[in-house]
Amino acid sequence: MANVDAADLPARRDFIVDAALAFAGVGCAAALWPFIDQMNPNSATPPPEVRDVDLVAIQPGQTVTVPWRGLPISIRRRTPEEVRLARSTPLSDLPDPFARNEALPAKTPASDANRTQEGQEEWLVVVSICTHLGCLLTPQAPAVAAGEGWFCRCHAARFDLSGRVVGGPARTNLPVPPYRFLSPARIRIG
Repeated sequence: MANVDAADLPARRDFIVDAALAFAGVGCAAALWPFIDQMNPNSATPPPEVRDVDLVAIQPGQTVTVPWRGLPISIRRRTPEEVRLARSTPLSDLPDPFARNEALPAKTPASDANRTQEGQEEWLVVVSICTHLGCLLTPQAPAVAAGEGWFCRCHAARFDLSGRVVGGPARTNLPVPPYRFLSPARIRIG
């Protein structure tokens, strides 16, 4: 064996110190992991759901209902006459003065313009559950004659062509979910 200088060999003590530091580092990482892991989103929380809807097949005067987050969302393509009727309703005649549009502040007035998107007035998107007791609403077929868009068969609540309550036991307007136009013929709900 060749003569090796003792200064060139790592000391046993240095090895023990390095091993102890490595062991302590792994122990700290293992102890911190639960704290770091708890910052992740709760796995029981459902991810935010979005729903894309093609509007091409919806004819003027027709309502289509699609599911979103377990809720029925009614999309109505209103005729020019329906838009005119909805816009001509005096706000003082409405039981609920607020728009209930998730995209606007809570106290926004319930005008038709605040319940639709600018430039897309023919499209109305609302949650079609009665605000009285949560019954599924029926879209009115001859809507222009009555000036109403939805009817609750259970308790006779009535909603106009803008989804605003106009009669019956319901006291609040139908909520407008968050949505945006991806193109003139496609929307994304959520």
